Amino acid sequence: MAKTCAMGLISALAAASASSSLLSQTNQNVAFADGPFNFPLFSSSSPSPSPSGSPQSSTGQLPSQPSASPASTTDKEGSGNVKARNDNPRTSSAGFDPEALERGAKALREISSSSNAKKAFELMKKQEETRQAELAERAAEFKAMQAQAETERQRVIYDEQKKLTQHQAQTKSQMARYEDELARKRMQAENEYQRARNQELVKLQEESAIRQEQARRATEEQIQAQRRQTEREKAEIERETIRVKAMAEAEGRAHEAKLAEEVNRRMLVDRANAEREKWVAAINTTFDHIGGGLRAILTDQNKLVVAVGGLTALAAGIYTTREGARVIWGYVDRILGQPSLIRESSRGKYPWSGIFSRAMSSLRNGDKTSSKNGNWFGEVILHPSLQKRIQQLSGATANTKAHQAPFRNMLFYGPPGTGKTMAARELARKSGLDYALMTGGDVAPLGPQAVTKIHQLFDWAKKSKRGLLLFIDEADAFLCERNKTYMSEAQRSALNALLFRTGDQSKDIVLALATNRPGDLDSAVADRIDEVLEFPLPREDERFKLLKLYLDKYIAQAGSRKPGLLQNLFKKQQQKIEIKGLTDDILREAAAKTEGFSGREIAKLMASVQAAVYGSENCVLDPSLFREVVDYKVAEHQQRRKLAGADGDGA
Repeated sequence: MAKTCAMGLISALAAASASSSLLSQTNQNVAFADGPFNFPLFSSSSPSPSPSGSPQSSTGQLPSQPSASPASTTDKEGSGNVKARNDNPRTSSAGFDPEALERGAKALREISSSSNAKKAFELMKKQEETRQAELAERAAEFKAMQAQAETERQRVIYDEQKKLTQHQAQTKSQMARYEDELARKRMQAENEYQRARNQELVKLQEESAIRQEQARRATEEQIQAQRRQTEREKAEIERETIRVKAMAEAEGRAHEAKLAEEVNRRMLVDRANAEREKWVAAINTTFDHIGGGLRAILTDQNKLVVAVGGLTALAAGIYTTREGARVIWGYVDRILGQPSLIRESSRGKYPWSGIFSRAMSSLRNGDKTSSKNGNWFGEVILHPSLQKRIQQLSGATANTKAHQAPFRNMLFYGPPGTGKTMAARELARKSGLDYALMTGGDVAPLGPQAVTKIHQLFDWAKKSKRGLLLFIDEADAFLCERNKTYMSEAQRSALNALLFRTGDQSKDIVLALATNRPGDLDSAVADRIDEVLEFPLPREDERFKLLKLYLDKYIAQAGSRKPGLLQNLFKKQQQKIEIKGLTDDILREAAAKTEGFSGREIAKLMASVQAAVYGSENCVLDPSLFREVVDYKVAEHQQRRKLAGADGDGA
């Protein structure tokens, strides 16, 4: 408590001193503070000099008492009986000047009645904040300069090391060339000397040369025969040694395996015995408890009746709850749930589950896909005429829904991977409709249940208040010609059910079929199609746009953090890829090479580029690596086409 009061009194005196300086400048109504405020209220030593070297102003600081000399202080400390000298009659023997306290109290009364007290404290506070901010800024600048200097030092070291390595390699290459030249000259000199010597020997020993040659040949033949015999014996000895060594190693391994098996068997037996004893003890204890409980229940008739009745009621309750919940949930799922044929839908599985998902999807996507590259369809790059036609269909579909007119059914056909599914999804989104995606291959495995599932699908689709675009991918899987001999009765029934539900033009459902083989569709199905759109393979311009799109998606944006605190905490951040020297000309070159590629194949190509970059050491994409991956994928594409052509010729 005393410490708190002392601190409050010191603060009040400091404020009083500051206010007295402000009151002295009342005519100007401005307070100037060029340095920090110091209030040595109870100091007995001489005041320290100001930063400018001049004595501090009397405003904001009280006069201090003269300090005694070191010698007198030492003498006073040495004699314990000598009383401290008091040169100033207003100070106590301990050196405390009450005049400063009086002036502080007087200043406190004046500042209490003044209106500038709060401004004085605000000025002091702002001054301190400014000083702290300047210190922080200087520290940040110093750290930045240190980091820049370290970076420059590392770069200089790297350049020096690189130059030294190049110089060493050049010197080594020159030394190797010089040594090679000396060796060639030495060999040439030796050959010349040998040739001259041989010529002299031929001239001097012409008569004995024939006899020496015969003797040499005989000796060489004998030596070669002995060498061959020695090599045969050596090979035989080596084979025998290898055989004996292999047998010894096999016997050693067998012995070691036998010993290890015996040790493992003993360990397993000991472990099994310990586990058996533990479980036997646990079972005995459990049965002892159960036996005690049963004896208590059997000896007491009331407990027996209560136990039997409770168990019976519990079993009946569990069975009734389980079966009832199963029946009720099956009924709810059948009435409100999403049909099992639907693979993907903008609507939720239940009516209440799609509201939140649609809201989050609209907030997350917005116009993000349409803004990229100025493309109306986002990631779908199509032929300009086809894109214009789909835009017209989108506007017509939206106006049709607004005027309560019947929708028009569509057929999308073309090679695989040309964007039929993505175009249907974007068409539904731009038209303001819900969409649902199913696959024709899912109908055949249903067998007799296919008809029921088809009717459930159309009943569910009619419940959409916004209208629904039903996209059937691989439609030729169950909508093929009914005269086919391999078509089962269940498939014919499913086709008839779909024809029955699409016999009249609908105001709730847009039927969009996608197929790679439009000629296999049943004639009745083709009769229900109002719009037919062909999706060809992308041309060079479309391939260039696709390459830029997927380069940005798989390479440029790789490693960027997605919003979401939990994902950032528990998911490892993907490594950032650095792109060097990859220009539009290189992309156009790749677009020219990828003749015959579909949109899906181009996406896989860029995914392969991403994998190749992650497989490199420095995670950098340069033109050489990009061209290497493109050439490899082009060769792979051509090989697949050759194999497909060979299979077609064989068939």
